[in-house]
Amino acid sequence: MSRMPLDIADPRAAAYATPLEDFDVSRARLFQDDAQGPFFERLRHEDPVHYCRQSSGGPYWSITKYNDIRQVDSDHQSFSSDSTLGGVTLHDRADDFRYPSFISMDEPLHRPQRTSVAPMFDPPKLAQLEDTIRSRAGAILDRLPRNETFNWVQLVSVELTGQMLATLLGFPFEERRQLIRWSNVATANLNAGVISTEAERDAILQECADRFISLWNERVNAGPTSDLLSMLAHSPATRNMDRRNFLGNILLLIVGGNDTTRNSISGGLLALNRFPDQYRKLRDDPNLVDKMVPEIIRWQTPVSYMRRTALRDVELGGKRIRKGDKVLMWYTSGNRDEEVFERPDDFIVDRRNARNHLSFGFGIHRCLGLRLAEMQLRVLWQEIMKRFPIIEVVGEPKRILSSLLRGYEELPVRIPA
Repeated sequence: MSRMPLDIADPRAAAYATPLEDFDVSRARLFQDDAQGPFFERLRHEDPVHYCRQSSGGPYWSITKYNDIRQVDSDHQSFSSDSTLGGVTLHDRADDFRYPSFISMDEPLHRPQRTSVAPMFDPPKLAQLEDTIRSRAGAILDRLPRNETFNWVQLVSVELTGQMLATLLGFPFEERRQLIRWSNVATANLNAGVISTEAERDAILQECADRFISLWNERVNAGPTSDLLSMLAHSPATRNMDRRNFLGNILLLIVGGNDTTRNSISGGLLALNRFPDQYRKLRDDPNLVDKMVPEIIRWQTPVSYMRRTALRDVELGGKRIRKGDKVLMWYTSGNRDEEVFERPDDFIVDRRNARNHLSFGFGIHRCLGLRLAEMQLRVLWQEIMKRFPIIEVVGEPKRILSSLLRGYEELPVRIPA
């Protein structure tokens, strides 16, 4: 196992004191402690295609430079997402989240299932959703307390994404907190306090399957509607899925619509407080919200990595990646690549090339809901700037225990009266 230090008081000192052969940047504690940055910085400078011989998920390659990540993410002939080879996460399971979905499929299986739900994210549909997002964001913000500390994650980030998930899926609105619960269970590290065993995870996710199958049966026997569940039920590519594939795609839509957006909502507020000059710039010109949204997504990088499996021997960065090797594309490192982003650790609301970020991936698996995620952030921040000159972060955030998702459990804030 890795000999990297478990408790890192000084991440930069630890990163440059640890021998490269002992680097294991997949350790969830690195991310929970927000200590990963200097380790990736050193890898980009000294060993951008790095082989880790021992980790909790076995040996793997770390791809840490922007252009190398794009190359791997776009080369679907050499690098596979297939669940039968391990899927898109470091730890091998029978399939991704134990249930196959279109994110963990290669062609020709991938595209038909992805296409089934793609109409939800077309521009005309997004335009229809904007008023709903604005109305709900405004209502959430108007209920926030003044002059007292509260958890932004629960009252804003989770609440808005939960409401929108219910709408997108056609899920009963009053049950929307179940969607958040299932998302948390699907992605939770066993040491994070959410679940204690894989058997417990499976049991809870079977509850999710049962509830959605009940709703599915209603959709199948009714005319097509505009929600994601109805799209799956009426598409030739997905209406005959088995239970495992069905649950896999439901979990993908829940996790994709929940974790990434909600953590960017929290990360954006944290970033503005970490860089008060940028917050002042935004207050002076609220129209900068449009430019700020991709910078939030770059700076936060809500999904830290995606995994691929090599289908053949590949030369990359002077290294020989062998057929069958695990390859982790560290988006969180590529988004800090100094050769692409000037002052990459800084949050700059009007960054010139923020839209070049890697957070949504490339190629056939590029995030399907990216425009919806951007729209939710844009609308929310437009509504925030109408109401509050400033929202103060008044304590350190509590981050989740995960190297896959860069997320928050708590972000204590205060809105001055």
